Amino acid sequence: MGEHLALDVGAVLAALAAVCVLVFLAMAVRRRLFVRGGGAVECSLRELPAEEGGAPGVWRLGIGRYKGDVLHWHRVFGLSRRPRQVIHRRGLVVSNRRSPDPEEADGLLPDVSVIEVRDGDLTVELAMGASALTGFLAWLEAAPPGFPVDLHVPE
Repeated sequence: MGEHLALDVGAVLAALAAVCVLVFLAMAVRRRLFVRGGGAVECSLRELPAEEGGAPGVWRLGIGRYKGDVLHWHRVFGLSRRPRQVIHRRGLVVSNRRSPDPEEADGLLPDVSVIEVRDGDLTVELAMGASALTGFLAWLEAAPPGFPVDLHVPE
């Protein structure tokens, strides 16, 4: 009886290890597909509350992909191909740029700047490196004529 139990436990542990490896591989392939298509940058995102005095959400590491006039943001640690957030260039307001607070910096990539972005009712902060931020601002400034984009980003 003890031998059968040990074999059963071993089989369950092997199956769990195989599932973990498959999930990791699926996330790696998904990330490779996002980056391979071009127009992708690593950036963290957190939602800000709609009402004053509310606590902001937690920072989540992700990949932003430019698709025409929208920025699709996908979580790095996920399996879905659908974006978690969609930020539209039309009517976008960039209202603040800052360095991360010391308590925030531990959860973010090194040497990032944080910008506050408002798209309609959605207000988020994006944390990106210098080259990703330059690309984001260039994407905003390259909007077609008639696209209302409001930049209030201190240098």
